[in-house]
Amino acid sequence: MNWFEAMVLGLIQGLTEFLPVSSSGHLELGKYLFGINPDSNFYFSVAVHGATVLSTIAVLWKEIVELFKGLFKFRLNDETKYVIKIFISMIPVGIAGLFLTDIVDKYFSGNMLSLGIQFIITAAILLLPSFIKPKERPIGYFDAFIIGIAQAIAVLPAISRSGATIATGMIIGNKKSDIAKFSFLMVLIPVIGANLLEMKSGAFSAEGTSVLVILIGFIAAFISGYFACKWMINLVKKGNLLWFAVYCVLIGVFSILLGLHVI
Repeated sequence: MNWFEAMVLGLIQGLTEFLPVSSSGHLELGKYLFGINPDSNFYFSVAVHGATVLSTIAVLWKEIVELFKGLFKFRLNDETKYVIKIFISMIPVGIAGLFLTDIVDKYFSGNMLSLGIQFIITAAILLLPSFIKPKERPIGYFDAFIIGIAQAIAVLPAISRSGATIATGMIIGNKKSDIAKFSFLMVLIPVIGANLLEMKSGAFSAEGTSVLVILIGFIAAFISGYFACKWMINLVKKGNLLWFAVYCVLIGVFSILLGLHVI
């Protein structure tokens, strides 16, 4: 991987981590188009995912500080209840991580046909809030669990995590002003935990990637992720995911054609 590929893939990771179009799916597609081994560049993958975690913290730092302040008052206040909801949302993805890792890993193999089908599934998920519009309510404990199930389903590369969680929240009637922030906060601990476990497992790439290349990807992912996160929070308040669904159909068809060797 050279510096240009790292910059492009970093930009893709940052933008698509928060936009409901699947960052993992786009990284798989980007690696395929650049001819990069999908199993290589371990440190790069950890770095760009870490960059989007930091961009989330940079955008939502005030909310995170308030949550910690409330949590350490050791009372069942609004902040403590919110943190409990975040931990509830993590239960399904934790179960998926324990029992489905080997199955999920098979989908990160550069199979464009499978990737394209998943993009189209993401499009279908994004379309559902246009047809299902219940009365809005705050996020409850059971809502957090349902949104967590959506996050667990999105462990497949081209099923958008943010798309699945935000669309699910809208479908079950959660306030649009709340769901995007909850969606971005709930992923922080699972992503950090997954990266730490991968590093502990020693699943390091045999293909050398220079520190400079990794740094370029990190910076690109952080900057693009910062602006994408802010934009998506404001966009969800309007509740329109239609054009993201159209995009996912197009990128899905493109991926399927690549898989069939039509392109």
